[in-house]
Amino acid sequence: MIPLSIPNISGNEWQYVKDCLDTGWISSVGSYVNLFEDKLAEFTGAKYAVAAMNGTAALHLSMQLAGVERGDLVIVPDITFIASCNAISYLGAEPLLIDVDKYTWQMDLYLLESFLEENTFLAGSTTDEGNEIIRSHINTSGRRIGAILPVHVLGNMVDMDRLSAICTKYHIPIVEDSTEALGSTHKGKHAGTFGIFGTSSFNGNKIISTGGGGMILTNDEHLAKKAKHLTTQAKTDPFEYDHDEIGYNYRLVNILAAVGVAQMEQLPGFLKRKKKLTNITDDLLKMKICGFKK
Repeated sequence: MIPLSIPNISGNEWQYVKDCLDTGWISSVGSYVNLFEDKLAEFTGAKYAVAAMNGTAALHLSMQLAGVERGDLVIVPDITFIASCNAISYLGAEPLLIDVDKYTWQMDLYLLESFLEENTFLAGSTTDEGNEIIRSHINTSGRRIGAILPVHVLGNMVDMDRLSAICTKYHIPIVEDSTEALGSTHKGKHAGTFGIFGTSSFNGNKIISTGGGGMILTNDEHLAKKAKHLTTQAKTDPFEYDHDEIGYNYRLVNILAAVGVAQMEQLPGFLKRKKKLTNITDDLLKMKICGFKK
């Protein structure tokens, strides 16, 4: 059996973790958390990165901040890990599954557009300030399409240009589940940087691993600050126990971020190795299909 991915601990992980232990900075505050965020933002081209305890937490908060509400429907491909649907359910919303293209395993955009054309209508609603906003609803039930969640399975990306055009037409925000797509790009733009939010995961089966951990990517400064606020229990004062809304204990701990920093230093080499193995596998499969033996 060929494993999907296994952790490769061969860099400065021991040194950076020892630094955390020696200094006592092992919890959710410490220099490695900020450094890990900076390295992810730089690598992906996102303006902001906010560390979270895992990819599921990153998905949950991203959809909440994108405006997904209780009773909404969130469109997601039917090939995905359960975390995508779980995070939708945390908000009291419901996954609406769209089939995938058989060649790419990504959301079938022809089916998506057909569904939206035939089953939704645009309905105006008014904010507290009196401004009209446009929302897309399921025609038969009146339930809002709160977001579309493309899942870049195994690093293979959906056509984000076309998906972005569809979502603009139907006024639906995109939250990218790019938890398996660190290092993947579409026309030179990194996965997780097309939608209002993108997410990364650093579980043991990802291309880099911190044991557990995730990242929220966004180009919106206000939303980045809001995400960081909510991941730290919505605490408004560094010393007093003042909280201005419901928050979450979602912040990544410094000792795991230290592992992440060491992993990021090795990421270019990991990607190069992955591509080499992909080419070898492709060649072997072609030989088998053609009836040759090595």
